[in-house]
Amino acid sequence: MPSPVQSGGSGRGLAVILYAPWTWLVFMPAFIIATSILGTISLLLSRVSHRLAFQCGTVWGWCMCRVNWTPVKVVGREKARKNQAYVIMTNHQSQFDILAFYGHWGRQFRWVMKQELRKVPFIGWSTAALNNIFIDRSNRESAIASLKAAQPLFDQGISVLIFPEGTRSIDGKLREFKKGGFMLALDTGLPILPISISGTHRILPGKTLKLLPGRVRITVHDPIPTAGLGPADRDELMARVRSAIESGL
Repeated sequence: MPSPVQSGGSGRGLAVILYAPWTWLVFMPAFIIATSILGTISLLLSRVSHRLAFQCGTVWGWCMCRVNWTPVKVVGREKARKNQAYVIMTNHQSQFDILAFYGHWGRQFRWVMKQELRKVPFIGWSTAALNNIFIDRSNRESAIASLKAAQPLFDQGISVLIFPEGTRSIDGKLREFKKGGFMLALDTGLPILPISISGTHRILPGKTLKLLPGRVRITVHDPIPTAGLGPADRDELMARVRSAIESGL
């Protein structure tokens, strides 16, 4: 039986209160300082090497997980071939997904982010300088064009990460998948790499700042090829990816 903290009961509320001094006196100041410093360094390095600039994000995510007493375990990383570009698709339980994945994946990739994030100080600026992909979710044609413009990255073996739900889950359960990422995979012929992230919803539920320490597990599933598939195969492809992600939650 899950504890009250795990299940979101009254025990979690008490734990949040007890942890609040660490959240506001240690984690949040560390987050602001690390984001400002590493974001600035990333901006400067991006003029020289995107690979080096990307490492600033890795250090940022790794350090913030440690500040929050959150170990992260990656299972099945060997299923993703090095120098192979993938359309990485993972569930989105929490904003903490970003810290956990960025800090522990260990390979270059680019985010697909909503257009509004481009304006966020340091985070938006540095991710834009690294050629991450910003999409206008209110304009489907523009969003697909932005995704297709990432082809030069794929040619270098750099993957792109998409949250197929489009936004965070409030209750930790998988939401309905959006179609854009699947059309990108079909158009480019890139394999999809399904990944399950577990534990982040208990650490930081959606639309709250009620932070707790915890454990995160990132499970990498077998790649799903898309070569030779077309638009008529999209729904079946979506179902396969969803089934894979659900199996690791």
